[in-house]
Amino acid sequence: MERYAVEDDALAAAREQGRHWDVRPVSPTTGAALRFLATVIGARAVVEIGTGCGSSGLWLLRGMRPDSVLTTVDVDPASQQFARGAYRRAGFAANRTRLIHGRALEVLPRLRDAAYDMVFLDSDRAEYPAYLAEALRVLRPGGIVVYHGALDTDGVRDGPLEAAADPAGAAVRELGRLVHEDETLVPLLLPVGAGLLAAVSTA
Repeated sequence: MERYAVEDDALAAAREQGRHWDVRPVSPTTGAALRFLATVIGARAVVEIGTGCGSSGLWLLRGMRPDSVLTTVDVDPASQQFARGAYRRAGFAANRTRLIHGRALEVLPRLRDAAYDMVFLDSDRAEYPAYLAEALRVLRPGGIVVYHGALDTDGVRDGPLEAAADPAGAAVRELGRLVHEDETLVPLLLPVGAGLLAAVSTA
């Protein structure tokens, strides 16, 4: 599988910077899956929650249409500054990206209804269930919401004590339940990297 997800110099540099800043970049196979999904839907407008070191943004941009815009949100201005440089070094014009500094739960409500083709979330796992309603609101019908880290639930079992000990893992499990029970979504769990939970909105 890895031979289909080779990182070039721009992605390798972003990954190295992520290690320096203690930011975990997506795996190459995860990045390739993101690029594939963005390509399949012909994405023109994508929201990314969690800019990180810019590697996931590079994968998304490479799958998006030439006239598209990636809106990426993060609480860390230093990470966003490096990501901006990573996009530029990879050859993407400044008008292909919009970087917003802030918390997802404060920024998402300010984005327009049904204006985006894809929402990719790679941020605070404990807040994952709370992102879902806003992510679906900004998606167009047929758009895709994608959560990173869907397999990060090792050791989490049902029960209040276990949930208190690992709120992030419990939140990921709760997200899985919400997506599974939502009849307007067509979900798919992709076992690449830390796991991608993707769902197509039919509403």
